[in-house]
Amino acid sequence: MTMLIKGGTVVSATGTSETEVLVDDDTVVALLAPGSDLATSAEGGADTVLDASGKLVVPGGIDAHTHMELPFGGTYASDTFETGTQAAAWGGTTTIIDFAVQSYGQDVRACLDEWQGKADGQCAIDYGFHMIVGGVDDASLKLMDVLVDEGITSFKLFMAYPGVFYADDGQILRAMQKANGNGAMIMMHAENGIAIDVLAEQAVSRGETAPIHHGYVRRAELEGEATYRAIQLAKVAEAPLYIVHLSASQALEAVANARNEGRNVFAETCPQYLYLNLEDHLGAPGFAGAGYVCSTPLRSKHEHHHRDLWQGLRTNDLSVVATDHCPFCMKDQKELGLDDFRAIPNGIGGVEHRMDLMYQGVVAGELSLPRWVELCSTTPARMFGLYGRKGVIEPGADADIVIYDPKATTTISVETHHMNMDYSAYEGTKIDGKVDRVISKGRTIIADDAYHGTKGDGQYLRRGLSQYLL
Repeated sequence: MTMLIKGGTVVSATGTSETEVLVDDDTVVALLAPGSDLATSAEGGADTVLDASGKLVVPGGIDAHTHMELPFGGTYASDTFETGTQAAAWGGTTTIIDFAVQSYGQDVRACLDEWQGKADGQCAIDYGFHMIVGGVDDASLKLMDVLVDEGITSFKLFMAYPGVFYADDGQILRAMQKANGNGAMIMMHAENGIAIDVLAEQAVSRGETAPIHHGYVRRAELEGEATYRAIQLAKVAEAPLYIVHLSASQALEAVANARNEGRNVFAETCPQYLYLNLEDHLGAPGFAGAGYVCSTPLRSKHEHHHRDLWQGLRTNDLSVVATDHCPFCMKDQKELGLDDFRAIPNGIGGVEHRMDLMYQGVVAGELSLPRWVELCSTTPARMFGLYGRKGVIEPGADADIVIYDPKATTTISVETHHMNMDYSAYEGTKIDGKVDRVISKGRTIIADDAYHGTKGDGQYLRRGLSQYLL
């Protein structure tokens, strides 16, 4: 089946063009000049012609940081691979990279097989995996080489959560040295978890148990310190480093300094760190702040974190916007921490809203249209070994395409979102713009405010090495 998309403005990471897009089956086969003989011929022969006049035609979004079904604090993230990827599709995301999870004492291969079993045949869109290595030892280090050959080319380590995922500096160094040899990307949750746990215990002993204290004890200085330390370890190991969910100005400064030195250091941030804050959200009346408990935490509106993060997106010291989508319901899940913020499951759901929320940066003059596409699609593809197939509209690429209506408006609400959550962290937020149509590998899966896909449409992606490494 062939499809021609005409009349729209095609947006890439390098600019915009009034180009027609020809799709054959699941692949983009040509970009055509409007009115040309080739365009006229293509329109006459296409099985489907879509008129995108007045709309933006962008490559499908890639969310490089999601946690479907993640076990945490005695419960599980409330989105399955089925519900979470459908929600992603509604929001214009056509690829996710989730995390297979190994905790202390578990076998990496067995854990990976378990996560692939969770996702197989369930996903609405294409998906890949990073590997969380929660127990760095000889066996897991050896398997890193094997997994790279199998298309899992990035490994996440934690400087937080002692007893569950925490790796000490020696373990981190050993994993980074392994990445130096096999070309993998080391991803880092950079917080000083040892110090944070001391502060948390002290807070609870004083009776400070409300959700806002989650933000008070996970201090920005401890994110900055851990980020700097991770960068120095990567420098010693001569390994690439990708800082996940960066939220604090101090951490951004460490990343910017490393990049100014020419280091292979990259970072992502998430919409919650651009729009939400400690006082109004974590500090919401009663127990409502539990809905905003995530790690790294939301930062104070009285400091300059929001301003600095937007600037970092413009300067490319922040290279990617992901979501860290890890949803929990308030009832029976977040409520586990009613009497102690330490027991509140950490996570915010946002996979459905990333493209819309970042488009608001375009509306507000914080980002250009090409930068929007670059942050949400093209750079994630390049960073994690998918570019050429994903992240771009050009001949040979998968036909993952979003038609976005900049003139439409929507309002985010738990009443209308498709994530498996009983609240919305962005309740009542008015959005300028709307996903009009989502095409995944040449098939329309979202159109006319309806879902037209089926469970299992998504395919597993074997990824190559990062295309950013020097």
